[in-house]
Amino acid sequence: MLYTSPLPSVEIPLVPITEFVLRRVEDHPDRPALIDGASGRTYSFAELSDVIHRLAGGLAARGFGPGDTLALMAPNLPEYAIVFHAVAVAGGVVTTVNPTYGAEEIAFQLRDAGATELITVGMFAEVAAAAIAETPISEVITIDGADRTTALDSIFGDPIPQSPVNPVDDVVVLPYSSGTTGLPKGVMLTHHNLVANICQCDHAIVYQPDGEVALAFLPFFHIYGMQVLMNGLLANGVTVVTLPRFDLEQALSLVQAHRITRFFAVPPVVLALAKHPAVDSYDLSSLVQVFSGAAPLGAEIAMEAEKRIGCEVVQGYGMTELSPVSHTTPPGMFKAGSSGVTVSNTESRIVDPDTGEDLPFGERGELWVRGPQVMKGYLNNAEATAATLDSDGWLHTGDVAIIDEDHHMTIVDRVKELIKYNGFQVPPAELEALLVTHPDVNDVAVIGIPDESVGELPKAFIVRSPGSSVTAEDLQAFVAEHVASYKHIRLVEFVDEIPKSASGKILRRLLRDQG
Repeated sequence: MLYTSPLPSVEIPLVPITEFVLRRVEDHPDRPALIDGASGRTYSFAELSDVIHRLAGGLAARGFGPGDTLALMAPNLPEYAIVFHAVAVAGGVVTTVNPTYGAEEIAFQLRDAGATELITVGMFAEVAAAAIAETPISEVITIDGADRTTALDSIFGDPIPQSPVNPVDDVVVLPYSSGTTGLPKGVMLTHHNLVANICQCDHAIVYQPDGEVALAFLPFFHIYGMQVLMNGLLANGVTVVTLPRFDLEQALSLVQAHRITRFFAVPPVVLALAKHPAVDSYDLSSLVQVFSGAAPLGAEIAMEAEKRIGCEVVQGYGMTELSPVSHTTPPGMFKAGSSGVTVSNTESRIVDPDTGEDLPFGERGELWVRGPQVMKGYLNNAEATAATLDSDGWLHTGDVAIIDEDHHMTIVDRVKELIKYNGFQVPPAELEALLVTHPDVNDVAVIGIPDESVGELPKAFIVRSPGSSVTAEDLQAFVAEHVASYKHIRLVEFVDEIPKSASGKILRRLLRDQG
């Protein structure tokens, strides 16, 4: 059973990603394109186009071009977009590196991606130098010209036009993802993948043509920040205010100062918007939408945040392998708890993971997706590619979902994260969404703990609200009032924080390691 998009189809031009992102520069050359939230440093759209092509020329003069890969390891800064697109114009590939990685993790990615250049910032220069020791990379280039590094400013040259590329076949970016299982793998995304996905969101994330302003603290090295924010915003003429790391009060002050209209977030940030007392101290009246992604957002928290800040709070769904969006919530189509509808030019299926049979409306199964945003495959890993991407082009997401009769898709859980209790499947996300509605709970994660008699025991790790003395028994009783007996929380541990990735996903492996 195929679920197609209820949204109109879109035309997807066969052009390189940078040409597409800069498509409207002549319409608004003096409009601010990128503003550094910390310093106020600004590039207009015309200036952005100029520096991208001059840096591309400098890279080409160094011998960098088609077939070469550059590693970019930096926080969100205006120069991130400049480096990213200069590499694309030069015909190369960017591999985006998490700057919180240690030297061994960085070195693995550099070797696996075949990177020959590394650009970072002074803060990470020391770990970068350690990482390149066993790679072909001979120098560390820094955006801020740190000591004992090559300054990025010294590389700029004469501007060059776009190097010839085949948009459909040529990879332009290699973010790393664990996919549904295993160690990080390079996700091969082509120019066409990126262009397609921005176009596919045309009827789902609708920007005003006279210019909007968005806050970008979600990391550009992650596909959500890279595509929905950096590339998607610039392609639509939106001014992007960058923030190197999330700080609630700094983010709120930037919303107030720049009259931010679009606030992209992850569930823990939406939770803060709903509950943190600091929110009341800032003028957030400019906001027209808060958009949450990267992990399921509980319906109650979304509605609580919406009521408090006075604008729509919606969510979408995606993954690195989907460039990243396959489902999102168009204006006027909000549905509590839903990740929205299938985006344009995309098909979805809900498949029973045990039998491989398609399931009808309302039944839960693994979400499969097919469309022009689906990755080319995993770099150097045919086996992992075949396990995730079948011969008919369907990407098996590893997420358990339901599609209802209104074509809205709701993520229920991960296939591999389901807790098995006495033969019943217990979805952690369902229990987390319930527990976080408790006034004494600031954050929560639920995992399964091995047990000889029942298989696994659902255990909740709880971050109490400030000043709260809520007990394990209180929370267990609260859950028991709302769910079937097999979903009851059997164990509770109070912690100071829930470990999460930079994209906001709970690091359940770390919780399992500590029991």
